[in-house]
Amino acid sequence: MGSERASNNVDDNYDEKSENGEDCDNHSLGSWKGSEIVFGSFPEDFSSVLQSRPAVVETASPRMRWADMAQEDEFDEEEEEEEEERDSSRKGFDASSMKTPEKPKLSRDQRENLRLINVKRKKDFICLERVKGKIVNVLDGLELHTGVFSAVEQKRIVDQVYQLQEKGRRGELKKRTFTAPHKWMRGKGRETIQFGCCYNYAPDRAGNPPGILQREEVDPLPHLFKVIIRKLIKWHVLPPTCVPDSCIVNIYDEGDCIPPHIDNHDFLRPFCTISFLSECDILFGSNLKVEGPGDFSGSYSIPLPVGSVLVLNGNGADVAKHCVPAVPTKRISITFRKMDESKRPVWFTPEPDLQGIEPLPLDLNRSGSTSRFSRLNNHNGTNQRGHGRRGGGNGYDSRGYYNPERSSEHNDSGDWPSSQRRVMPRPSRRNYG
Repeated sequence: MGSERASNNVDDNYDEKSENGEDCDNHSLGSWKGSEIVFGSFPEDFSSVLQSRPAVVETASPRMRWADMAQEDEFDEEEEEEEEERDSSRKGFDASSMKTPEKPKLSRDQRENLRLINVKRKKDFICLERVKGKIVNVLDGLELHTGVFSAVEQKRIVDQVYQLQEKGRRGELKKRTFTAPHKWMRGKGRETIQFGCCYNYAPDRAGNPPGILQREEVDPLPHLFKVIIRKLIKWHVLPPTCVPDSCIVNIYDEGDCIPPHIDNHDFLRPFCTISFLSECDILFGSNLKVEGPGDFSGSYSIPLPVGSVLVLNGNGADVAKHCVPAVPTKRISITFRKMDESKRPVWFTPEPDLQGIEPLPLDLNRSGSTSRFSRLNNHNGTNQRGHGRRGGGNGYDSRGYYNPERSSEHNDSGDWPSSQRRVMPRPSRRNYG
């Protein structure tokens, strides 16, 4: 990734293996030929999510940077101002001529707890495939969390990414932190920013294998990114046993993509990716196929809403490959991962303010909180879609189980349901040829 030629060589090697049906990751577990695909869906008992941990009273640790604490306070202040503006616009009358009861002010902890119990967490993704002679749910371990980041937080994060991008273009970041390959063909050349470690997607010309380059130096995690990590742990998105210490920012232009792969095992599980600016689909399956530049087909597609967090663990991280087809518009994703201690760069030093983070206790004793939290976490409104010849959204019966007869029915237009067609670049996108 250091030079333009090296970056292009990495992309060449990456896609060359993808087009041959091989994973670019030499640790891949995810390609078995002749897989048989069956789909189903059933609701999952989310009571395990609700198991409250011992109440932890968090105080400002001296190890936490004041800049980070101020950053979190600024998030809250801007959210308060935004909420007040929405309230005043909803009133629709002259406030000076009519007195209204003043809205009770909530403390910061109360606001955070209210937002926490309103996070939607979907954990019942199902895609059954035949893997090494056994039928397995290749999506087991996937979680989609929505409502974690407010509009104010998303804007602040996106602005920070663009500032870092400009610093990278001006040469103000370390050489391997920022990479901007030449866009020599459709889907190629998305800009990336890496913090904590430099990761090599494929063997490079220096002979380095895929994985963490232990002697290449990059910039440490920015303050704001550590604020994000702390929130992911405190809000029960990632476990406190797997606090990320590295990340990669992908900056997509229209038509950019990520080919099928399984993340290298230099990184522990689980890891997560956060989506910004626009929604896109991520495709999963044990046998994803490259149909053309930026065009992939596979078993199961999940739309990633703006601000959502997708957590990959278990089969969803190690059996199913995943890819992002050519995006229809600009997009930013930030993937947070924890490095295997034996694979960390030689210069790496753990961040003091990322130690000892504990999840917030879930206040389930308030009237109605438990039932509401359970109802929200069993929300199945996320429009996940199955893709492939043998399954799809129209193949489910009233109980949520797969019905082969229903899956073979045509829709009213006489065409096959969209959930049974392979993912194609969206028509709104220009044809890059």
